Amino acid sequence: MKMKKILKQVAKENGVTVEEVLADMQEAITEAWTNPPKDGGVTAAYQRRVPSRGEIPTPEELIRYAAGEIQKQAGRNR
Repeated sequence: MKMKKILKQVAKENGVTVEEVLADMQEAITEAWTNPPKDGGVTAAYQRRVPSRGEIPTPEELIRYAAGEIQKQAGRNR
């Protein structure tokens, strides 16, 4: 399913706009990147693996990365 279609579906189900969905996602990502848990740097190490143009990934960048990781894992489990 295409990202735009997923975003539209999420927005519709929650009675908000696609822009609001993206803004909320970005807010959550920013919070996670700027306030990682005190876990000895484990979370930060995983965060550094996510390719992004800036210091903090966009929702699209994070989803693209996560989807790729899921596909890799699914391929290993076959």
